[in-house]
Amino acid sequence: MQSSSLLILLLLPILGAVLVAILPSKNTQLIRNVSITISAVTLLYSVYLLGWGDVTPQPSGLWQSYSHDWNTRMGTTFALGVDGFSYPMVMLTTLLVWVAIMASKSIVSKPKGYYLLMLVLETAILGVFMARDWALFYVFWEATLIPLFFLIDRWGGAGRQTAALNFFLYTMGGSVFMLLSLLVLFDATGGKSFSFEAIANGAKHLDHSHQVLIFLGLLLGFGVKMPIFPLHGWLPLAHVEAPSPVSILLSGILLKMGAYGLIRATGMLPSAAYSLQLLLVVLALIAITYGGLLAWRQSDMKKMIAYSSVSHMGVVLLGISTLNVTGMTGAVYQMVAHGFVAGATFMLIGLLYERTHTKDINDYGSLIHITPRFAFFIVIAFIAGVGLPGCAGFVAELHVLIGGFQRWGWPLVVLSFGILISATYGVRTVKRLFTGSEKAEMKHVQDMRPTEVLAASILVFAIFAFGFYPDPLLTIITPSINDFLQHISTAIAEAAHSTTGV
Repeated sequence: MQSSSLLILLLLPILGAVLVAILPSKNTQLIRNVSITISAVTLLYSVYLLGWGDVTPQPSGLWQSYSHDWNTRMGTTFALGVDGFSYPMVMLTTLLVWVAIMASKSIVSKPKGYYLLMLVLETAILGVFMARDWALFYVFWEATLIPLFFLIDRWGGAGRQTAALNFFLYTMGGSVFMLLSLLVLFDATGGKSFSFEAIANGAKHLDHSHQVLIFLGLLLGFGVKMPIFPLHGWLPLAHVEAPSPVSILLSGILLKMGAYGLIRATGMLPSAAYSLQLLLVVLALIAITYGGLLAWRQSDMKKMIAYSSVSHMGVVLLGISTLNVTGMTGAVYQMVAHGFVAGATFMLIGLLYERTHTKDINDYGSLIHITPRFAFFIVIAFIAGVGLPGCAGFVAELHVLIGGFQRWGWPLVVLSFGILISATYGVRTVKRLFTGSEKAEMKHVQDMRPTEVLAASILVFAIFAFGFYPDPLLTIITPSINDFLQHISTAIAEAAHSTTGV
């Protein structure tokens, strides 16, 4: 169904960026209020499209699409679309960008540039999740680098320049492999088109060994952003040095771009993904354990959350590796759940850091008496990170565990080990922050402001709403997953038939 509603959603943040650009630079409060309003309107419009607009869930295929010829000679189209995989990511993006802007009150240096880049970044991320043409996907993918580089480099911590350059080089390095893989696939298409459908059809004509090599190239490209071991080196430094609101987007949304791309690559090259299942599950189990252990060792709270994200995204990779309905459902659910949890945790720790100017958990103590609102929300955030029953993470991890056990059996006990590690560092952090003797330098820490409580409350509500009542999200994602896996099963059967000649 052709509609301009997706185009409007994509353009809202960039139009807001233009509006911010023409505002007087000295009026910081006006710039902030306009940015909050634009991000809130974008969020509300994305909700409206599903509830009352023309984005309607379908049993299979796209729910809504928009397409316009871009460069016919190059085979590119400005094609947008959403389905059960992309729409939850669109909603997550609009929510977390609004939360990040709400949490940006401490940005007083060059606020116009900061808020403008945040809105530009929102458009680029939305473009990644809504693109239905690989050339357009790649353009938006690369476009996220520019605002992120400057947001880290200009408003980050003491090591911001190293962190920004490290992030840029890692991501660009992965993108080279992605681009080469896409160009090989483009060459294989008879119609010379970059559309998702044309590239997938062209990939069928490649021999299996070439499909595997192309999938590995895409795995490198998407794995850097996800990130998977050992491509995660940029993540801890970027999280530590980035402004705390930007860390919300890095962990809450940017990592999901990698997982989303990997899901699309799996649908495009199903027989290659099937052949590399063992590699994917090994990488996932390493990430779950390695990320958890490194998080356990950290005293720097931002580093700890960064490494915990490696572990949580390992759960997503594990779900994808199963190539079954239950595991894939858990993977997509975990992408949403981790977005809420990581967004809440980074926002709260970032706000606490702005008040205390220390990220070391050993510098805190007995804050429960001084900042009860901080204590309440941080405890909930860490409980949600462990994935206890009642939280969205529990639903996700349970699906991944069942789906993984169906496919791999008892080796999936490693996932349970990873959850135990998460519980250990979560309890330790809460203990260090809110119990023990009061420290003189912490006695005058300001508690959360009303706007900060509002943003945190929305994320916490989402964590428990999708934990106690998962049906709405499952209703959105399940039809697309069933159609996706039916396509994969058919492709694998056809490949086996062609190989055996039976």
